[in-house]
Amino acid sequence: MHILTVFGTRPEAIKMAPVVRELAARSDEFKQTVCVTAQHREMLDQVLELFEIVPDIDLDLMRADQDLTDLTARILSGMRDVLAEHKPDLVLVHGDTTTTFAASLAAFYAQVPVGHVEAGLRTGDLGHPWPEEGNRKLTDALAEYFFAPTAQAEANLLAESIDPAKIFVTGNTVIDALLWVREKLRAERRTRADIAELMAQNAARAPIPEALLDFLNDRSEEDNLAKPLVLITGHRRENHGHGFEQIIKAIATLAARYPEGRFVYPVHLNPRVQKPVYEALSGLDNVDLIAPLDYAPFVFLMDRATLILSDSGGIQEEAPSLAKPVLVMRDTTERPEAIAAGTARLVGADAERIVQEVSRLLDHADNYAMMARAKNPFGDGSAARQIVDALLKR
Repeated sequence: MHILTVFGTRPEAIKMAPVVRELAARSDEFKQTVCVTAQHREMLDQVLELFEIVPDIDLDLMRADQDLTDLTARILSGMRDVLAEHKPDLVLVHGDTTTTFAASLAAFYAQVPVGHVEAGLRTGDLGHPWPEEGNRKLTDALAEYFFAPTAQAEANLLAESIDPAKIFVTGNTVIDALLWVREKLRAERRTRADIAELMAQNAARAPIPEALLDFLNDRSEEDNLAKPLVLITGHRRENHGHGFEQIIKAIATLAARYPEGRFVYPVHLNPRVQKPVYEALSGLDNVDLIAPLDYAPFVFLMDRATLILSDSGGIQEEAPSLAKPVLVMRDTTERPEAIAAGTARLVGADAERIVQEVSRLLDHADNYAMMARAKNPFGDGSAARQIVDALLKR
């Protein structure tokens, strides 16, 4: 069976890497062609290097200030030629990006079946997150095989009249990727010099503050709540404007309330994120605004963090495997399993609520332990193997 795996962004690459590696390990059963669109160029390349993946095809479609219409059109035309030349038996896509949808549409036009990894996620609101909710629904409308990460995702697909014989509940491949990288990092000794070297992977973009390196080196597990490390990510379009004003206000308030802690924010490159964040927070002593991190140092920070503030989808899946509570700075989530399991909590882009919930965890060890010890509902690290087994059976 000839599988064409297609992805274009850093999150897709992280989550598809275990599948790519599993297919490569079973080359006697599968021929694999790896195609990247490079929707995100630099951030994608970091992940390819970490997981030792060399694409067979690189469409290199990243352009400055590209809009979704132009990007979709370029992916469609690029994938048309790829499909015509390579004639795969199946196209594998992941998640909810423009690459995911456009590649699926191109495959549909070429009458090549599509397998959707991480199928069935839904918020029920096309505007939150936008355009991801639309992308994932449109991809599932075009797909032939559905690799759902959870029973809830399967239920969403069944509610949309998807044939149950074409749905496979596998867990999420991000857990496979996370655990592989964590073990790789833990196997290496972590002196201050090691930490500096690891974190310096983004030094070409911006150096890591010495105070943060000292904090990471000196802090022990016993300091988890006494000297909290709060890791922050925030970039969602729906939070641009007023939402980021509220998030920034919350971070400033928390930094003043917990002076012994550090608040580490790898700031997204989008100017609509960079400008307000740097203007409001760059003068605070215990807030570290750093460049976006490669995946390995980011996993290292997640593993060291006390808790995570994020509007990201993937972190809601990853952090529970590291026993890290996640406060989700959104009003809705396509991963309600995390909320139900108690590993994550919705706090919205609301300063008062964010401060209240962070304080509830940092000031009360019992509350913290309840979230940290909750079971991750997104799998055990065997998703890639289950996906490839299902492909073989089909």
